Order: sequence, then structure tokens, then C-alpha cells
Amino acid sequence: MDLGIVGLGRMGFNMTLRLLQGGHRVVAHNRSAPRVDEARARGAVPAYTLAELVAALEPPRVVWTMVPAGAPVDEAIEALVPRLARGDLFVDGGNSNYHDSKRRAERLKGAGLEFVDAGVSGGIWGLEVGYCTMLGGEPASIARLKPALDTLAPPEGWLHAGPAGAGHFAKMVHNGIEYGLMQAYGEGFELLQASEYPYDLARLAHLWNRGSVVRSWLLELAERAFAQDPGLEQIRGWVEDSGEGRWTILEAIDRSVPTPVLALALLSRFRSRQDDSFRDKVIAALRAQFGGHAVKGR
Repeated sequence: MDLGIVGLGRMGFNMTLRLLQGGHRVVAHNRSAPRVDEARARGAVPAYTLAELVAALEPPRVVWTMVPAGAPVDEAIEALVPRLARGDLFVDGGNSNYHDSKRRAERLKGAGLEFVDAGVSGGIWGLEVGYCTMLGGEPASIARLKPALDTLAPPEGWLHAGPAGAGHFAKMVHNGIEYGLMQAYGEGFELLQASEYPYDLARLAHLWNRGSVVRSWLLELAERAFAQDPGLEQIRGWVEDSGEGRWTILEAIDRSVPTPVLALALLSRFRSRQDDSFRDKVIAALRAQFGGHAVKGR
């Protein structure tokens, strides 16, 4: 398949590599030229400007953006619309608000262009294990993307969730759940660490992943984090939030859906920025392990 990737950060660059490994032709663009040079060295067609990207793609084109939510997505759309042709497809693979995705779908439809919102999960491990992908858009648009989706995702790892906005709504809730899961692990390990027993937390996490009902990939990452730094002494328990958790709670309030665990997990992240605790170190370590998110050192 022939497609362009705009945005070669942690996710975009590895997605580009996975697509190249799958035999696709990828035209790669980034605001900074060195990242484009890296993609070129790995087999991508370099595009140092959006004009070069559009010119290098065979119509009908597919342009997949992996840029931060908000203004950067709108800026990319406005820069690309005059250069694209009717029938071209724009994919937003960032963590955009689903309201924005619905608006952008209408904007692009008015310009004769197709739009798909793709909620992508996989973090820095996606290159190796694949990207779980939730998609919103028209069936024909999703069908066009199938060759790329089959390469990016693990088996049964992508889903057409519904019309425009459905992909990003599902990813928003996914991330809200993620907050709750990490909070539970953080609190549990803090209680273990504070107990009278000299637990080896890495070994305990490993044990729980052998048939326990709380086994999960996050618990595997907890084992990895404890193995690297048993007391998590090298990081602060300062936990950032990237927005999706807040949107999840706002949607729950608007729809009168009780989500106390998710809400408290979000509020606990705010509290983490006021002091330092072991549970927040666990959560910060997990975010670093699965997403390569920055941590604050001691």
C-alpha cells in the first residue's frame, strides 16, 4: 500500500518502520529534517515539506497524521486541503477529542476528502507487538486502509468502531480505564511495600502473571520496572495526564454515567504533583515502560 505519514515522533516513527517491514511504500514527513533523514535511511521516501509528501503519493492518496491533539491537527488539515484532490483520505491517528474528529470529518467532506479517526494504542512497544487500533469513519474509507491496518495491528487488533468520532471516543474511554488500572496497581504495590514483609515486588508481579486474575501487560511492565529499580528510587511519583482521562470524566458527567474509579484515578494524578508516594512512582514507572513517557528524576 502507498501512504504518507506526517509526524515521526515515538509512535509515528515506529509505525513507519512497521509499515516498511510489511512491504508498504511510506512517504515520511516531519517538521524536523533529521527525523526524515532517519526514516529515509530505514527505507521510507523522504518528504521535507507537505508539498513533497503530496507529490510523492499516488492518487487517491492516504495521509496518516501522528501529531499532537488540538491545533497541530487542524494546522495539518488546513495545510493539506489545498494540495489534496477529491477522494484523498486523511487519517488522524493522534489522541484527538472525538468532538474535534466529528467537526474535522465535516470540514473534509465539504472539501471532497475522506476522514478517518484512528485511536492507536501500543506505545513504544507497538513496533514489536503491533498497534491496537480503534477506527471511526465510512466503511469504504476503512476498507481502503485495511492493508495498512493488517500490518500495523496484531491479529484481530483493529476494529471499525462506527462513524466519525467513534474511534477517538473509544480510545478516550480506553485511556480512562488505563488510569484506573494503573491506580489500582500503584496502591496495591504501595501497601505491599509498606508491609512488615520484605517482598520482592518484581518476583511477586511475575508470579501474579502466572494464572492470577489480575494478570495483565501492565503487570508485566511493573515487573520490568521493579527489576530495573526495585525501590523506584530514581524517579519521583509525579504523574502527568495527557487529556483523555479528563475528557472521559467530562463525558461521564454529561451522560450521567457514574465512573468513580476513573474520576478518583484522575484526581489522584493531580494529587501526585503535590507530594511523592510509592504508588505514584509505580504509575510513573508504568507510563515510562509502556509509552516512553518522561519521568521526573530525584
